[in-house]
Amino acid sequence: MAVLLTAALSVGVGFTAAAKKRGEESVEAESQAATRQRMRPARLDVIDSLSFTIAEQARISNEVRAEYDGAMGLLEQQQYDQGISLLLDVTTKAPELTAPYVNLGMAYTRVGDLERAESSFKTALERNPEHPVVLNELGLLYRETGRFAAARQSYEKALAIHDGFHFAHRNLAILCDIYLNDLPCALAHYEAYSQAVPDDKEAAIWVADLRSRVSQ
Repeated sequence: MAVLLTAALSVGVGFTAAAKKRGEESVEAESQAATRQRMRPARLDVIDSLSFTIAEQARISNEVRAEYDGAMGLLEQQQYDQGISLLLDVTTKAPELTAPYVNLGMAYTRVGDLERAESSFKTALERNPEHPVVLNELGLLYRETGRFAAARQSYEKALAIHDGFHFAHRNLAILCDIYLNDLPCALAHYEAYSQAVPDDKEAAIWVADLRSRVSQ
C-alpha cells in the first residue's frame, strides 16, 4: 500500500519505499518553513494519508531549507547519490534536526547501504528517542538483516509511544506471522491495523486467515 505524503503548511516532497512480502510500510519525513526572517522557525512534519503527523520545530536558514527541499526532490526522482549528498550537507549545517537523518536512513536503505542506514536512524533517535517513525524504520531494517527480536522490540516501542501508529501494527503483524510464527501476535496486530485502515481489503483477508489458523 502506497503512502500519500503532504506537507502541513505548504507543498512538500516525500519518497516512498517499495513494499515487500505483504507490504511493509515506511513513512517519510518532509520539510516546511515559515516565511519570515533569514533564520526562520520551521516545522518539519511526517504526515501520511490517514493524518498521522509528527512535527519538529526548528530554526533553519533559507539555504538549509532550499538544500533540504532539493534533496527530497532528488530522492523522489530516485537520484539517491545526489540526494544523499545534499542531506549530508544539511546535517552539517543543521545537525540538531531529526528529519534529515530519517531521510538519510531511508535513502541509504534504498541503495542497499544498511550500515549507514542504521547509523542514520540511530542518530535520529538520539535527537528524538520517542520518534515512532524512526522506530518503525529501524524495525524494517532489523527484519531485513535477520534481527527479528530487535525488530519486534522496535515496533513495540513505536506502538508504546503511539498506539494508533497503524504502519507499526501492520509491520509487527507481518513479522509475527511470517518470521516469528507467533500467530496470536500476528492476529492482534493485523486486527489493530485493519480497524485503523478499514478500506484495506487485503488486511481483512489476512485477519480471516489468521483467525482460521489460530483456531486450528
